[in-house]
Amino acid sequence: MSTITPFEVDLLPRSLVVDPPMSDAELEVFCAANELFQIERTSDGVIWMNPPAGWESTRGNSEINGQLYNWWRQHERGEVAADSNGGFYLSDGSMLSPDAAYILPETLKGVKAARRASFLPVRPDFVIELLSPSDSLKKTQAKMESWIANGVQLGWLIDPFQKKVFVYRPGVAMSTFAGKSLKGDRPVEGFVLNLGRIWRYYEG
Repeated sequence: MSTITPFEVDLLPRSLVVDPPMSDAELEVFCAANELFQIERTSDGVIWMNPPAGWESTRGNSEINGQLYNWWRQHERGEVAADSNGGFYLSDGSMLSPDAAYILPETLKGVKAARRASFLPVRPDFVIELLSPSDSLKKTQAKMESWIANGVQLGWLIDPFQKKVFVYRPGVAMSTFAGKSLKGDRPVEGFVLNLGRIWRYYEG
């Protein structure tokens, strides 16, 4: 792309087909020019442009990341991606951004410090996606399947409107959870997400 154009919020397209597809370098310039939006790239090169999160989703994401960060502080191994501004280049050519993520130390091994200043060239080991009012459940479920296909070991898709969680693992069918505290396993053994604290942001 010879010219990177920033978009106005009111004129935001939800998807953008670029021919030829953006390179990684062009994508990063495009993201910088449109920093108000959460931008992703599919394996087919389609650009997804998501508007700024609403108040409910912002508070829900903050709660999720706060709980994940507090668990990480107990051992400080690996890294926590604290919000959806962090992107990951995946093996299928996509660049996706979760609402929260954890990366094991062995996954980060070999990633040079200079690469950590931009989107990481590795997949996270654990991801959380929080469904927002503007999200399509079907599309977000497909995104979760993409995470798993690219090597993520555990993924939680939280639907605060139905108060349930879709749980994804490699090699097994997706399952659902409807309790108040969801326990993680490898790669987040010992992490417990208090869902009740998230649900309260969507009540009344």
